[in-house]
Amino acid sequence: MHLARFPRRTYTDARTPLHPLPRFSAALGGPEIWIKRDDRTGLAAGGNKTRKLEFLVADALAQGADLLITTGAPQSNHARLTLAAATVEGLRTRLLIEERVPGTYAEDAVGNALLFDLMDVDRIEVVPAGTDLAAGLEAMADAARAEGFTPYVVPGGGSTPLGSLGYVACAEETLQQAFEQGVAFDHVVAASGSGGTHAGLLAGLHGATANLPLTGVSVRADREAQEAKIHRLASETYALAGGAGEVPREAVVVRDDQVGPGYSLPTDAMAEAVRLLARTEAILADPVYTGKALAGLVAMVREGALRADQRVLFVHTGGSPALHAYPTQVRTG
Repeated sequence: MHLARFPRRTYTDARTPLHPLPRFSAALGGPEIWIKRDDRTGLAAGGNKTRKLEFLVADALAQGADLLITTGAPQSNHARLTLAAATVEGLRTRLLIEERVPGTYAEDAVGNALLFDLMDVDRIEVVPAGTDLAAGLEAMADAARAEGFTPYVVPGGGSTPLGSLGYVACAEETLQQAFEQGVAFDHVVAASGSGGTHAGLLAGLHGATANLPLTGVSVRADREAQEAKIHRLASETYALAGGAGEVPREAVVVRDDQVGPGYSLPTDAMAEAVRLLARTEAILADPVYTGKALAGLVAMVREGALRADQRVLFVHTGGSPALHAYPTQVRTG
């Protein structure tokens, strides 16, 4: 797919690492597990949103924007990285924070919320769960225009067809690394939230005719709703990247067994998976996204959905700053 025709900023100096997890694999007694380290992208503490923002911020700059506006939860990795991208570009940022779990927003919170303050966010507006976020973002943009700004609205998670091109690029990068390292994968597992990462990977793998199954582990929505969203976004992304037709519906696979009591609410399986990766490989996974996706991978191994003779790739989408906001939930005991 020819992505060079799209304006793009570069926030990561090199390809993110692709390497095996021998001690983690041995602890599970299952397949040979590898990891794509998209926790090591550029910007403040890294994460998957960096790849999306390379395309979205380039578009914002092309439109003459001087202010980015976006939305997310109180510990939003996307909000942190949007603010970071704006900072390095000399732009200002306003955040619409959706308190998806009542009582979880606090001005003096640590984790990503602390980084909002350190990077000097221009303004934060907090709204309850269920708020019409699209309308809220547009209202913030209208207010900014009235103040003389030229705002650019980045939808939640950066999960638009344009933003999802970041993970088309990631799929192409990963396949090239696999070729260079002489490894062939049988399955890919990644978190599935706002959808841009999952959809972009699907579009990229389909465009490369990789014939590589991908399972998205939902962190919020039920399987049926998430699969419909991912199929739509993956097909739109594929078309934007120059593909003909759409991504096959059967390629869209979502597990929703790790959502637990709800978005950002911890589960025992998540905490076990986060601790296991830290104690075997010294790699940190966040409780909201990567931790639950990792728990999904562990469940797939234990139930036999991933066989011992397979080689499996786990896509680490970052988010480690949020660990500091959940100390009691991931600490032993």
